[in-house]
Amino acid sequence: MLREAGRSDLGLGKKRFADSLIARKIIDYVVDRQNDDGGYTFCQGAESNAQDTYYGLAILEMLGSSFPHVERTVTWLRELDLGSIYSYNYVSKALVLCGENPGNCHKECIVSAIRSGRYFGDVDVYVEVSSEFTLTLSVLELAKMLNIEVDGGRVERWLLEYRNEDCGFGAHGYSNVISTYYAVASLNLLKNDVTGLRETEGFVRECEKPFGGFTVIPRSAPPYMEHTYYGVMTLDLLGENCRFPSQTIDFVLKCQRDNGGFARSDLGISTFENTFHAVSIMQRLAST
Repeated sequence: MLREAGRSDLGLGKKRFADSLIARKIIDYVVDRQNDDGGYTFCQGAESNAQDTYYGLAILEMLGSSFPHVERTVTWLRELDLGSIYSYNYVSKALVLCGENPGNCHKECIVSAIRSGRYFGDVDVYVEVSSEFTLTLSVLELAKMLNIEVDGGRVERWLLEYRNEDCGFGAHGYSNVISTYYAVASLNLLKNDVTGLRETEGFVRECEKPFGGFTVIPRSAPPYMEHTYYGVMTLDLLGENCRFPSQTIDFVLKCQRDNGGFARSDLGISTFENTFHAVSIMQRLAST
């Protein structure tokens, strides 16, 4: 009954989706995983972390929900000991969602990273990192928030070196939808007119499945939540829509767990990251 009601709500647009039973269950899922310190974690009982706190706040914001104990959250974010560009980015974006100025507390580190050029130029990354361009996008997002100048032409030239014959992006001549998203999103932040990448749209379309969802590369199966998110959002950046919105929404809803959160497939456990992806997809498709 929940999923049937959800399909009807989604068909009426973003506002109705935010008021739907599905949305209320998602909000409860997130709020129930806020710790006493104001931070969030998808695993109840675990310590708060920057990534889940950002995703939790972003989910609530997309669904039009207020942030519980927001003062505690802001205090926790400002007192967090940060150790990487990724954590700087999550904390800064979370503070912005809370209506706070991230300030210049991370500016020296970001300026150092930009001057060193270490946020691009190396495509051999740890397996835990989504893409060889993840760090690039994180630094560009931080630079925009903190009004730091970037040599956009240099970054653009480097990114375009990894546009392959199939017009997707990826290292060593192998394109995938994840790297394609991060490259296109980075180019977009550099104020490039990415809608001109028509051939890249063709690569993403090859990953789109008529039965719903996207795969990481063409002619592979099955679709997963993160690949579907990157596919839908890349098309959005390119000014295009998903060709199979109803089927893709059905795929996403099959990934919802009883606790209200979403997993990467119809099996597995729910996480804040997958739930953020699911809500982003459904909101985007509800507006088409």
